[in-house]
Amino acid sequence: MSLLDPAQSFSQGSSQLSHTQQLAQWDQQRAEAMRLYQASQHSQFLDLARDNLRSARILQNATREGTALSDLGLAYLSGQQPQQALEFLHQALESAQISRQTKTTAVTLSNLGSAYSQLGQLIYAKGLLKRALILFQRVQDLPGEVSTLHQIALLYTQLNQPKRALLIHHQVLARRRLLGDFSGEAVTLNGLGLVHHALSQPEQAMSCFQEALKIQRATRNLTGESTTLNNLAAVYTDLGQPQQALITYHQILLTQRSVGNRRGEATALHNLGFTYALLGNGQQALTFYTQALIHYQELDDHPGEITILLNMAAAYADLGQKQQAQSCGQQAQALVRQIEHEPLAQKVQQVLDGL
Repeated sequence: MSLLDPAQSFSQGSSQLSHTQQLAQWDQQRAEAMRLYQASQHSQFLDLARDNLRSARILQNATREGTALSDLGLAYLSGQQPQQALEFLHQALESAQISRQTKTTAVTLSNLGSAYSQLGQLIYAKGLLKRALILFQRVQDLPGEVSTLHQIALLYTQLNQPKRALLIHHQVLARRRLLGDFSGEAVTLNGLGLVHHALSQPEQAMSCFQEALKIQRATRNLTGESTTLNNLAAVYTDLGQPQQALITYHQILLTQRSVGNRRGEATALHNLGFTYALLGNGQQALTFYTQALIHYQELDDHPGEITILLNMAAAYADLGQKQQAQSCGQQAQALVRQIEHEPLAQKVQQVLDGL
């Protein structure tokens, strides 16, 4: 007995249904896909998004095909595969613009902004997000507007403009609370904490992270909790408590491995290396840095890869291994030339000048 792929199953199982019933069935499958996304079941979401794209093409429904393309892009994006996401998101954007679907266009532009941000193309990402923001405001989609503002605020933090980021985060926090969006409130509190951290205000950062952690534990958001713990550990380091930071990072590493979050695991490994370097244990730092570097390369995360290489260069320099330090710096310089990330480019040049 031969097996059918999901698209064939949909086609044969739907042949007895009217066209209207087939569309309703597709809509139910799409709702299930979004439930999986909300539950952070990324691999299952990706599988169902693929199935829905095949089914939409069988139905020859352009609107649903565009929606499925957008969902598939989002699935790759949530799985930390931005390069693969771009292929489908650009197709989704074209489809939405041809059919003049303003909200779908806004959502797709926002997701494209996230993808380019992950790839380190921050200026281009900001432009996409601002286009999305205008469209969300035009259709009076407050949740979409708030989510996009949050992403813009994060970009301003990355672009070394923390005061602009702080202003936007406070606007977003007020709107999240108005909407009763507890999960979103925790995300925004994390964003605020990162800004205070960038402004060298560890006490204010700690307060924001602890408030976010309370919400995430109350809502049993394990992924969000790990993110917040990671941010708290960075503050422990700033406050001169590296041993507490190490304990927290090791806890996070175990959690991220248990849930299969490769990006979270890479971040934890990176931070463990950085903390060991602060404690003067260069060899142990390099052990964790090397593991993190492999993860970032597999994720196609150039900003993460560059940052790791710069930290490795510093560690090798501290150990008196100048040749290895220069090699890491040169690799970072070659990578930063491939992306649009001026703050990182400046850091690379500073490290090379110091070597």
